[in-house]
Amino acid sequence: MANLSQKAFGGLVFLVIILGCSLFLPAGTIHYWQAWVYLAIFFISAGGITFYLMRKDTALLQRRINAGPSGEKEKTQKIIQSIAQFAFLAIFLVSAFDHRFKWSHVSQVAVIIGEILVATGFFIVFLVFKENTYTSATIEVDTEQKVISTGPYALVRHPMYSGALLMLMGTPLALDSWWGLPALIPIIAVIVWRLLDEEKFLSANLPGYTEYCKKVRSRLIPGIF
Repeated sequence: MANLSQKAFGGLVFLVIILGCSLFLPAGTIHYWQAWVYLAIFFISAGGITFYLMRKDTALLQRRINAGPSGEKEKTQKIIQSIAQFAFLAIFLVSAFDHRFKWSHVSQVAVIIGEILVATGFFIVFLVFKENTYTSATIEVDTEQKVISTGPYALVRHPMYSGALLMLMGTPLALDSWWGLPALIPIIAVIVWRLLDEEKFLSANLPGYTEYCKKVRSRLIPGIF
């Protein structure tokens, strides 16, 4: 239990450090209050979710530990995860350079809206974890796993990706950048690619998933996609 908690929180701290370097180095300054606020929201939100899992669902926390290309079993997903990592960091790099060179102007109201979107995205992810203990970081099916159709899963098939998408959409605004928004295109494409591949896997390996897809038509955005 202690080793699991240390690994989880250690991984979170490492990620925040990487994100900090991806923001402050391109920005050329540590006097970047939007970045400090964003990192605080990110750390508090992700840390809160980690603490909840540590107390309520260590099995899910264990499933979330081995994220990234190395944790995937399918070759396609290894490629997707590798691209996703670079696409994710690109959002921060573009936003930081935008802040440094003043390519665009973002009002404080827009920055606050971005921060709200980021926090809301994390909250949706929390609701997903609370509803589905089998939300692994890798695409797999546990022997005892069953289809979840309640909570956020009653609205879309992939609510965790919906929350992640909302968080990503708020990131450039929260970081004082409009030019960071076009940088979202690659990561959105990767998310769609991943969920489509995931659906093929689940339809073939999770009993009842095909019927669930017929019931819940939207994958990512209710009534749209």
